[in-house]
Amino acid sequence: MPTHWKPQDEEYLIPTAEALMASTMALMTGHVQTACPEHREAMVAKIVSNLTRLSADPLLSPGFQTLLWSLRQRWSHQGSPATWAGPAAVVWHASPEAIQ
Repeated sequence: MPTHWKPQDEEYLIPTAEALMASTMALMTGHVQTACPEHREAMVAKIVSNLTRLSADPLLSPGFQTLLWSLRQRWSHQGSPATWAGPAAVVWHASPEAIQ
């Protein structure tokens, strides 16, 4: 058993699509939590890029590809999920102040 921690001890091998999905969800979470317009715009651009790539992944089912393409269109045209439902949107709960 190693006596000290090494960075490679925490590395995981996961399929590219899963890693891209995880990073996209992290970006979506960050987008909701930041108030900086420049950061939000950069996050939206990367989210759209990731969703575009994921929607073309041949290992994902056609239905899931369609769902991802729909999300991509909403993010690229609306900019933020907060605008999707319009002014009558109901907020069920607030996002946390910080993420660990």
